[in-house]
Amino acid sequence: MGEAQRWFDDLPVIGRLPPAERAAALRALDPQPDAELEAQPKGFFSSVPDPWEHTSHAFGFLPPAAPASGLVDVTPASQIQADPALKNARIAVKLDRLRVAAYPGRGVHRILFDFYARNQREGGEDDLHFNMVLRAQQGQSAAVVGYPIFVGLGVGASGVGFRCHTVNVKNEQDEALLGILESDSMRRGLQLLSTVQPALAPLSTMAVGITRALAGRHRNVSVQDFYLGLDFGGSATGARLREGTYFAVQAPEEITASCWQQWAYNAQAQHLVARDNPAVPIVHNYIAFSVCRHPG
Repeated sequence: MGEAQRWFDDLPVIGRLPPAERAAALRALDPQPDAELEAQPKGFFSSVPDPWEHTSHAFGFLPPAAPASGLVDVTPASQIQADPALKNARIAVKLDRLRVAAYPGRGVHRILFDFYARNQREGGEDDLHFNMVLRAQQGQSAAVVGYPIFVGLGVGASGVGFRCHTVNVKNEQDEALLGILESDSMRRGLQLLSTVQPALAPLSTMAVGITRALAGRHRNVSVQDFYLGLDFGGSATGARLREGTYFAVQAPEEITASCWQQWAYNAQAQHLVARDNPAVPIVHNYIAFSVCRHPG
């Protein structure tokens, strides 16, 4: 499998498309007469970017022993201390939240979520992809907490890397394929301790194929794409690995350096919020996934 196929570099998120291609994609998602389009230009020609237009992400970390109520500080992922006990250990990775402040189009969004990691094991390593389907109303979160992604993922001596790619699926003909991904067998995540290693490659190849097929279909668009490498070093620009929850917020690059001073986690509402308006979730799409040590 080539690098471009593995990383979906030839499937740019909608925020990276040239203006004409972006406008065409939006019209396909939400067709309406030109007069109505001109009367409601936001999301098509507005000078104020919509949440899905940003191509950068801010990465934060929340420790596992966070308080159950009140506002909790979120630390930039580059400023936490790594846990050396996770070197060459196995971990479980779970999806805890996918917040849709705004995806292209309207109504309920069907979102294909592709998650990549490299499994380090004795005698070799495996590139793994696991995908799932989530549904979320515009301005709300998908109904998911603790959704298993990788169970027993092997961490190397230098750390582990994750990549996430989301596709907003509007093509009705893809409903049958989405149904397969929503089956009970897929909801268990990729069980690495019990999966025969030779089976990992075809499983990951199938997952990549599904993502590529859906992302390339008419009316389907990629929205979020990020890579987060977590290591045990101390570089100022890197990110560290330890047990807890990681946030990836789709936000403009100019605010990502200071955003965690302005935002906090509302433990009671279970949302990221602005400190000066803690009752309302932030106006950005974000993904939260947790990492914990696996006993296997």
